Amino acid sequence: MLRNLSFVFFLLFSNICFSQVKIAVLKYNGGGDWYANPSSVPNLAKFCNDQNIAEIETKVDFVSVGSKDIFIYDFVHMTGHGNLVFTESEAANLRKYIRSGGFLHIDDNYGMNDFIRREIKKVFPFHELQEVPLSHSIFNIVYKFPNGLPKIHEHDNKKPQAYGIFLENKLVCLYTYETDLGDGWEDISVHNDTEINHKLALQMGANIIAYAFTKE
Repeated sequence: MLRNLSFVFFLLFSNICFSQVKIAVLKYNGGGDWYANPSSVPNLAKFCNDQNIAEIETKVDFVSVGSKDIFIYDFVHMTGHGNLVFTESEAANLRKYIRSGGFLHIDDNYGMNDFIRREIKKVFPFHELQEVPLSHSIFNIVYKFPNGLPKIHEHDNKKPQAYGIFLENKLVCLYTYETDLGDGWEDISVHNDTEINHKLALQMGANIIAYAFTKE
């Protein structure tokens, strides 16, 4: 998987500054373990820094879905295994965050699917989660994934799928299902993942970060 040279050129000569980018993990109510995979996002941040994809603060914060503090973060990651509930005010706050240029990545750690689909309708009642086509730049902006999301962990013998909310033809919320990227980002010793799967997960995560910061 070779680095996309046009994106490297963009990084070198763009007027966009990637320094001091802040990312956070989303806290939510409903009983789901929003705090799952504690090493995953810090590892992804470090990988992006090491690969010169972005300059990300490696101290990853937690931010509540209804908090005004969410607006200081360029990228918010959400994960867990079970139920989640957004109040109307929380859904409105998250919608405002995304419409203001923030990016939400939701990674189903296993068991979130029904709840995610229910709650995202509160955030965007007039938009449907759509499958992201393989031609989308998120699969090749830095590293090439011609077959889409990598399969990191097996759950229900289903293929990994990427779904998204699109506003004005821009992907603003990505939902990754049946792939378990977050587990793959964690320290290898946590799940005894192979080096290959760990690397694939981080590379796909780097693509998500790169797309989120450029929307290209």
